[in-house]
Amino acid sequence: MEHSKPYFFVGIGGSGMMPLAMILKGQGASVAGSDRSLGKAELAAKFDSLRARGIALFEQDGSGITSADQIVVASAAVEDSVPDMVAAADVGAQRLSRAELLASLFNAAPSRIGVAGTSGKSTVTGMIGWILHCCGHHPTVMNGAVMKNFATPDAPFASALVGTGADFVTEVDESDGSIALYSPSVAVLNNVSHDHKTMEELRALFGDFIGKAAKAVVNLDNAEAAALAMALPADRVIGFAIDRDVSLSARNIVEAPFGVTFDLWEGGAFSGLAVRLAVPGLHNVSNALAAIGAARAIDVPLAMAAEAITGFSGLRRRFDLVGIANRIAVIDDFGHNPEKIAATLDTLHAFPGRLLLMFQPHGFGPLKVMRRELVAMFAEKLAGDDLLVLPDPVYQGGTVTREVTSADIIADIAATGAHAMHIPEREAAAAHIVAQAKPGDRIVIMGARDDTLSQLAQRMLDDLTS
Repeated sequence: MEHSKPYFFVGIGGSGMMPLAMILKGQGASVAGSDRSLGKAELAAKFDSLRARGIALFEQDGSGITSADQIVVASAAVEDSVPDMVAAADVGAQRLSRAELLASLFNAAPSRIGVAGTSGKSTVTGMIGWILHCCGHHPTVMNGAVMKNFATPDAPFASALVGTGADFVTEVDESDGSIALYSPSVAVLNNVSHDHKTMEELRALFGDFIGKAAKAVVNLDNAEAAALAMALPADRVIGFAIDRDVSLSARNIVEAPFGVTFDLWEGGAFSGLAVRLAVPGLHNVSNALAAIGAARAIDVPLAMAAEAITGFSGLRRRFDLVGIANRIAVIDDFGHNPEKIAATLDTLHAFPGRLLLMFQPHGFGPLKVMRRELVAMFAEKLAGDDLLVLPDPVYQGGTVTREVTSADIIADIAATGAHAMHIPEREAAAAHIVAQAKPGDRIVIMGARDDTLSQLAQRMLDDLTS
């Protein structure tokens, strides 16, 4: 696309905003932005990376928005009272939501692979991007997480890849309904479960999304996703599952603490290919099948896709091993809804060792929506000697209703007999976990929408060695 007007991103450091700004800059656009976290020392490297790309940064005080020619991009979470938004209104600048801009870029691409689902979107997006990169497709990839394969000392925050090929790969978000803006040629649907919206709303959004595509790559192990796939003509569906006769299947799975291997079957027959993943867990087997299915949908040979995915090194903050000290592993993970957290706990419980979990909720609203499912999941998945600690939810400013708190969730979980504690201050919660840790334990830091969690995980590892 040609970009004749300059863009200004309000909240440019956000996980969904930063890669989009990077893609625009890579396409030759003039890009600037602001962020309320600009002065935080622990996030300085992120903003230095943006400056190194030629992106001007401003305080979020309205000073960067001075012309009606600017296109002001902001997420739905940015309120109209924020000085940048006031300045945009004063000068008459065009406003776009992040989703509107991303969808316009995506829909303009010749080959459009959209990745949807309640969980696993970022991992599958990264896997597809890596496969297509290895196969010489030169894709453009928009991700909500840093893709380790593309990260370098000069580009440590590689949550986007700007390519010259026809393929545009992005994860798409159902939580705000913006999934409806995208017109994929290949639609991937990992799973459908209760998260931000009711199941009725999710069925409609995901069903419409896969219905637009020439090919839909769908997880048939997920009952809700499978039901949506049944509404499509069979020749438009590439179904994937574990140990089943479907389009793509994984069998003879062997798990390891930080990896997994499986035999790849296509069309009900063994392909002769064994796949070794450098990321662990049955959920990543499903993610790999989704990515291989997307590659097959655009005619990448099966053997090439299977070989490429063995080199996928994962995403930052997705079961990310920070380090091991005194035989205690520290893992940084993005788990923030019941399905994501359950997948991580299942992966960890496949091997011995107590779990010490710190889960920082990503807002009071999600706690209210997911209360019942979170409590039920933790009650089922926590082992008898595991410890769960919840600090208060991350607060990013604005007006929030605190109807359900971390203390409420912990009270519900503790009532089931699980070992769970509420420690309001995050640093105190982390210190308690470090103090409790013994050789053989695994410490897991979980949560979303807070880039400083990775720094906290590193400090906890450092404390274990001191």
